[in-house]
Amino acid sequence: MNEDYLWDRSGPPDPEIERLERTLAPLRYRHRAEFVQQAPLSPRMPPRMSPRVWWAAAAAVVLAASGISRFAAPQPRPTAWQVTNVEGGARLGGKSAALDMQVQSGEAVRTGAGSLVSLQADDVGRMDIGPDSELRAATDRKVMLQRGTLHAYIWARPGDFVVDTPGARAIDLGCEYTLKVDTNGNGLIQVSLGWVAFQYGDHESFIPAGAQCLTHKSGGPGIPFYDDASDEFRVALRGFERGDTAALPRILAAARPRDGLTLWHLLTRAPAAERGRVFDRFGQLVSLSAEISRDAVVRRDAHAIDLCWDALGLENASWWRGWERRWSE
Repeated sequence: MNEDYLWDRSGPPDPEIERLERTLAPLRYRHRAEFVQQAPLSPRMPPRMSPRVWWAAAAAVVLAASGISRFAAPQPRPTAWQVTNVEGGARLGGKSAALDMQVQSGEAVRTGAGSLVSLQADDVGRMDIGPDSELRAATDRKVMLQRGTLHAYIWARPGDFVVDTPGARAIDLGCEYTLKVDTNGNGLIQVSLGWVAFQYGDHESFIPAGAQCLTHKSGGPGIPFYDDASDEFRVALRGFERGDTAALPRILAAARPRDGLTLWHLLTRAPAAERGRVFDRFGQLVSLSAEISRDAVVRRDAHAIDLCWDALGLENASWWRGWERRWSE
């Protein structure tokens, strides 16, 4: 190694030093003056730096850069999800999916037009991924359905397992359900057992068994309705979710006592000027306690809204409010 070259580049270059200089060039110190005008060199030169100190400084810079890179790109780790069934040409990461393969965090599971994949995590549940789907498992208890169909049967504790979609987060409250997401990011959830909560920002929807709910990429979860709701009721509800204010009277007129589930969600989604009308129709379909104040509901008082929920005879509001606190933490 030539020390004169290290000091003032006057000696013959060392190939290894030149290579290191090229590697570290983007990180070198540049004084502000260099960007405006090159200042003349001072006739008095600073003390020489020994080759050992120079190499130590260079090594520190390389190690620091390496550490930053490692933090920026964490390595995937195994999740508890394993492949238990494959039909057709499904892919896991960059490989063909096969039995007993373990899903890595962030790894995509993709199915084609004629393929299916089943995953199971012993402490969480089972997921069946339908054709033309893409799913990623962030952790054992958090996955992302980008598109396609997911049928989930979950035995983990309520509130522990969530599925993110482009339009909402589905929080399992001990259930079985089917979730679909189209290529535009809009979705539909149909619950066959237990409960699911759909959440996005300050919008929440609670869907019991036998009900379903749309979700919109731009607006989050829609308003739940039972599978056996009339066509008239469904069409009017779809119009309301698209912004048709004239659809609200049609929803109220077509509602049955069972549709109180939908009207309860409308108590907080309807415009302020229409909430009184929604509450009046809700009171005709559902037996309300005398302590529920119409004015309190119109101004969306949380306690009054919870009392209206309890009147539906489904689950007590305190039950799902407890899980709500867990997933919002």
